Amino acid sequence: MDSESLLLSLELASGSGQGLSPDRRASLLTSLTLVKRDYRYSRVLFWGRILGLVADYYIAQGLSEDQLAPRKTLYRQGHERRRSKARVPGERGPVAARWTPDIPKTAVSRRVRSLGGLNCMEWSLLPPATEEMAVETSVVKGRFMGDPSHEYEHTELQKMKEGEKVFEEEVVVQIKEENRLVSVIDQIDKAVAVIPRGALFKTPFGPIHVNRTFEGLSLSEAKKLSSYFHFREPVELKNKTLLEKADLDPSLDFMDSLEHDIPKATLQGGYCYHPHFTGSWSIQMERGNALVVLRSLLWPGLTFFHAPRTKNYGYIYMGTGEKNIDLPFML
Repeated sequence: MDSESLLLSLELASGSGQGLSPDRRASLLTSLTLVKRDYRYSRVLFWGRILGLVADYYIAQGLSEDQLAPRKTLYRQGHERRRSKARVPGERGPVAARWTPDIPKTAVSRRVRSLGGLNCMEWSLLPPATEEMAVETSVVKGRFMGDPSHEYEHTELQKMKEGEKVFEEEVVVQIKEENRLVSVIDQIDKAVAVIPRGALFKTPFGPIHVNRTFEGLSLSEAKKLSSYFHFREPVELKNKTLLEKADLDPSLDFMDSLEHDIPKATLQGGYCYHPHFTGSWSIQMERGNALVVLRSLLWPGLTFFHAPRTKNYGYIYMGTGEKNIDLPFML
């Protein structure tokens, strides 16, 4: 979601149950304005929040004049998870303070405590994603810790050679959480970042710019999955034949449509407030057809919103950074 309309966008996306406190919204609005000025970005998007066991990551992205050019990603650590008050089974007397389950009381948590709370004013730039990062971090499962310097340990078999003898030996590989963070953000961007048709236009010279004349989708178009594109360089479009491209507008239809996502989403039993969909996307009309909301079932936590006949649209991710690999078996 665009930082210039952050407060309204957060309000429109609040139907998913994830939100930010008023003071945190104000801090984000101020800091993202400074990020846009200091880094000289054309636009700054508040990407969302990845929930960690010890602390959360707040993510922002900077865009240049060419909207599909590689984005710069920044992050900021949030508050440390507080201790929960719970009674220890079998213990009498006052309530005992315990750590929330699955949160180890280690040097990681002590380090995050020393960083203090979230002021949303200090952002760190993440390195660009690479194929090596994706392969390296693909073996890491489970929740994020919330500390970019944390290292996961992975044991793998590597072929070793000693003279003419070849044997396999177990080797412990250290994987930094910062690399995993970069890889997960890149995967989510490529898979489920969404933009409505007409919001961007392609010039005859190639660059992609924001369409200042975009006034929003009509209500009938907003209900169709074909009216939304992946906010990235096209992949499937390059494989289409000339006959399939005949009805496309090259200045508007230059990205991949969501309707071709696998598994495909289909509406059963007509459309209603809580429609039943199958596929990797869920579409719902909220606030009396004044708002359309798309939710990804492949990456739970990704929410896209658009108010038909207005310029208000955007997407935000608020989740654990875990892909729903069981989706094909759930349909």
